[in-house]
Amino acid sequence: MTKIQYILYPFIFIGMTILSSCKQEAQQEPESIDSKIESLLSKMTLEEKIGQMNQYNGFWEVTGPTPSTGDAAKKYDDLRKGYVGSMLNVRGVKDVRAVQKIAVEETRLGIPLIIGFDVIHGYKTISPIPLAEAASWDLEAIKTSAQMAALECSAAGINWTFAPMVDISRDARWGRVMEGAGEDPFLGSLIAKARVNGFQGDDLSKPNTVAACAKHFAGYGFVEGGRDYNTVDVGTSTLNNIIFPPFKAALDADVKTFMNAFNVLNGIPATGNVYLQREVLKGKWDFKGFMVSDWGSIEEMQNHGYAKDLEHAAELAAIAGCDMDMESDAYVTKLAGLVKSGKVSEALIDDAVSRILKVKYELGLFDDPYRYCDEEREKTVTGSQEIQDAVLDMAKKSIVLLKNENELLPLKKKGQTIAVIGALADDKTSPLGNWRIAADNGTAVSFLEGMKAYPDNTLNYVKGADVVVGNTEFTKEIEINTTDKSGFPEAIKTAKNADVVVMVLGEQAFESGEARSRSELGLPGVQQDLLEAVYAVNKNIVLVLHNGRPVAIPWAAEHIPAIVEAWQLGTQSGNAIAQVLYGDYNPSGKLPVTFPRRVGQVPLFYNYKNTGRPKPKNPGDVFWSHYIDVENTPLYPFGYGLSYTTFSYSNLKVSKTGETTFEVSVDIENTGERDGKETAQLYIRDMVASVTRPVKELKGFEQVPLKSGEIKTITLTLTDKELGFYDNQGNFLVEPGDFKVFVGGSSNTSLETMVSL
Repeated sequence: MTKIQYILYPFIFIGMTILSSCKQEAQQEPESIDSKIESLLSKMTLEEKIGQMNQYNGFWEVTGPTPSTGDAAKKYDDLRKGYVGSMLNVRGVKDVRAVQKIAVEETRLGIPLIIGFDVIHGYKTISPIPLAEAASWDLEAIKTSAQMAALECSAAGINWTFAPMVDISRDARWGRVMEGAGEDPFLGSLIAKARVNGFQGDDLSKPNTVAACAKHFAGYGFVEGGRDYNTVDVGTSTLNNIIFPPFKAALDADVKTFMNAFNVLNGIPATGNVYLQREVLKGKWDFKGFMVSDWGSIEEMQNHGYAKDLEHAAELAAIAGCDMDMESDAYVTKLAGLVKSGKVSEALIDDAVSRILKVKYELGLFDDPYRYCDEEREKTVTGSQEIQDAVLDMAKKSIVLLKNENELLPLKKKGQTIAVIGALADDKTSPLGNWRIAADNGTAVSFLEGMKAYPDNTLNYVKGADVVVGNTEFTKEIEINTTDKSGFPEAIKTAKNADVVVMVLGEQAFESGEARSRSELGLPGVQQDLLEAVYAVNKNIVLVLHNGRPVAIPWAAEHIPAIVEAWQLGTQSGNAIAQVLYGDYNPSGKLPVTFPRRVGQVPLFYNYKNTGRPKPKNPGDVFWSHYIDVENTPLYPFGYGLSYTTFSYSNLKVSKTGETTFEVSVDIENTGERDGKETAQLYIRDMVASVTRPVKELKGFEQVPLKSGEIKTITLTLTDKELGFYDNQGNFLVEPGDFKVFVGGSSNTSLETMVSL
């Protein structure tokens, strides 16, 4: 933004607001809410308005003594004055009621607080990490998972979750890949919609629903080097076609809030980015909810070198369109002075406050500020059987079978001696994954406990080696065990005498997640050595992976006969894995991310664009796009996943049903001896376009249950929505030409044909 644009922006915005109001007068939201907001705004002082834009973390023991000194006393005073619009990390009915009582009964205007919390994949009862849920490709199950999370957290007084994270990411080094839906914008968009609908339900005023938050807008999944909080620099093609679509899908699902990203995007911090917030989100997309900063992201614009001090940061954020300040203390201390000096227009303040108040009205907080504060409901709902059943179902659907040579799986249910090796097998906390702040440690069903539900085999457990040593707290660095192999001899001895060895290896919960970037993607610490040592005495190994990101396991993929991707599956983890290993549930998961052979291939993703030299012209040629020390292909491709049965595809047909519509049909046969479920996937390639297109793009899928020997014909549809793309100016184009159409059980498809538009 130029200096002239910067000065004029507030006045331009006021004009745009007036024009927009006139244009939308006939189709505005119900007048009762609008008129109530207008009336309330007219009664508010400037400081009270800005207070609604201020969010504080829980800062004192709510049911204890009133804070009298320091920062806590200042924040408490702000709360009593009506200078706080929201609080986060206050949970439990007793505490929420206490802070809400201050806001409603002690402030001049009695405006209720909105209570936020990171309900990412469950509250007390934990569902699989979001990346694992995405591996189910089951949109209804994902929606139900979010519904259960909303049900449980709302019973604890919470009415706003900072989820879903809809950032697309192609880099397994980035720890927060565990928190999203993977690498594909089509799948990611459908999952964004499912999660928003699950959290918010069909009536936000019901006390079992919560406002959702699409985060992090935008580009956070593309941080350089996979290092959290790092710079993002991407072109407009990637921005419009890969990064934006899941956010737009969340908006179309009526998500009530957005959250800024921490990162700089193309030189401008997202929190101070006018293009992202004013021009795209609130302009082109016409978003009616409010934008909240991420934790401290307003003040962090100083570190980026974009704001000279906190006052300047507050000015930039408010003008750019950030409506609520999470924990920067910038708006509540600096914004009033900026308005009075003329640097920030009060019209921008009124717009932000109106958006915040609207969500509070929609949540029903003005009708009953204590509607989320029912202690009896909290006791009844928390950990209920309904929630436990739902998270178990989600966990089973999230498991991906990566390899199963000689049908080692499913395990026989009796008469076998099974060695279980790995510290993670007896861990009741790591299966909960990261971002499970309200869950109590030690509340997951461990893998060992799940296996003991099948009593007719002999189980011999040996730890083998620790994964981490020392601290395992959420807010602290963890130390990987890279030296201690003292448990190897016992593990080797136990494995020698077993019919089957099940090894549970991978990441401790806090090895992935926010601020948990990794430079290596193999099994951490001494676990690879443990695997090879056991393999040397017993090759009958089932490797159960316990991780929050794609891992590079080329040795295991070559040598180990059975590999199961079990992620971090939450409260019911052990039961889900055991039921899959014993065949009571036939695995049906498909990878939502590409698994690399080596970390040097990263970022690695299926929907790449061709180079000018995609393959050698002649055998032995060197001048083509490749590595000299590893092949270009992934270890396991996007969309991949096996079953205890097999499926075949045939009879692919594409018929044109309209000017820009096609019907794609294919026969799928269950060619194995077990009933199973296959996720059939439809991809396209636009062969020639005005902006180059990827070699494959997912454009449809269907989950097909098939009995042994059964054949079904499925039909999927391609429309201009699937055939088009965004150009570098953000215009959506559908261009005539040839398209390849692919169908199969992964992005490594089995059938293809050509059609013309």
